[in-house]
Amino acid sequence: MTGPRGRFFDGETGQRLYVDLSLDKAAQTLRLTHPDLPMGAQYWPLDAIRAQDDHARRGQMSLGLAAEASLDGRLIRTARLVINDPDMVAALRVACPNLGRRDMAAGTGRKVMTWVGGAVAAVGLMVFVILPALANVMAALIPIDREIAAGERMVAQIERFLGADASGDLVCDAPAGQAALDAMTAQLTAHTAVEYDLTVTVFNHKMVNAFATMGGQIVLMRGLIDQAQSPDEVAAVLAHEIGHVESRDPTRGALRAAGSAGLLSLVLGDFAGGAAVVVMAEYTLNAAYTREAEGEADQYALRMLDRAGVDAGALGTFFDSLEEIERRMPDLPVYLSSHPETEARADAARDFARGQGPTTPSLSADQWADLRAICAG
Repeated sequence: MTGPRGRFFDGETGQRLYVDLSLDKAAQTLRLTHPDLPMGAQYWPLDAIRAQDDHARRGQMSLGLAAEASLDGRLIRTARLVINDPDMVAALRVACPNLGRRDMAAGTGRKVMTWVGGAVAAVGLMVFVILPALANVMAALIPIDREIAAGERMVAQIERFLGADASGDLVCDAPAGQAALDAMTAQLTAHTAVEYDLTVTVFNHKMVNAFATMGGQIVLMRGLIDQAQSPDEVAAVLAHEIGHVESRDPTRGALRAAGSAGLLSLVLGDFAGGAAVVVMAEYTLNAAYTREAEGEADQYALRMLDRAGVDAGALGTFFDSLEEIERRMPDLPVYLSSHPETEARADAARDFARGQGPTTPSLSADQWADLRAICAG
């Protein structure tokens, strides 16, 4: 009567041998015997035998050896032994102390970390270098009418992001207040040519903020108008946002944000199911375009204010007041949160203002009152 047998595969040649098996508990080995094996037999140390459950069918046991324990690395490292005999299977489950252990080959951890580091570096290169450069190129190629349509959709999405149930719910539309805002916009653009047909809107929200989106869409928050001490401070912020529009900073920012969200969704899966919209909304509301872009928008605003005969120092005054409320209420999102080096920029605005000639307020007292009440209608 023959003893238990198993099917042996060396893992390299595809050859299958039906080997005789014997368990030597004293020597702590499993003996595989067949005339075609080197020296007619192989001895597998019981503590080096590993189960390969992913290769086994129901009622079978598929075994391999830990590579570092192999007697013949070239042969044993990839060898596999399949056993169907239930008594031998049961005996090996008792005799092999490390049957379920999962070994990691030497150097695997280093290789994994190398691959992970390379992947992180590749994603970082895409997000921080390639995508911004690509966004700059694409922003110059997008037709303005496409930008306008995309900007309108983005404003609607941001409105919902801020809590509106439907598009237009947060829009402040008191006629006198809108007329005052239109007059301010007209005064600023009367002596500075702009490429876009600007659409300037006020949202009824306490956030002390303002933002520009694609296609000439500019939104001022009620909280910003409430915080301003004069119409010139609002005009200064509006001029700054016009500077972003004219430089197509919102378009570049949206392209970068959408590209980053798409790349991250490829790496991590669709982590928000509409992640691009959320990322773009948060980016537009909270993140600076870049230090260079902010500086250029400042310079654009100061020149625009000067040509319009409006006190450019109002930009610095507004920054000063916002720094104060940001210290008192750090949990309230404010315009300064996305604008670095505020004190230096405020000083630069005041320095510029000292070289200005005579100025007049951007709105009359009555118009300023109407603008402050734009959300009361």
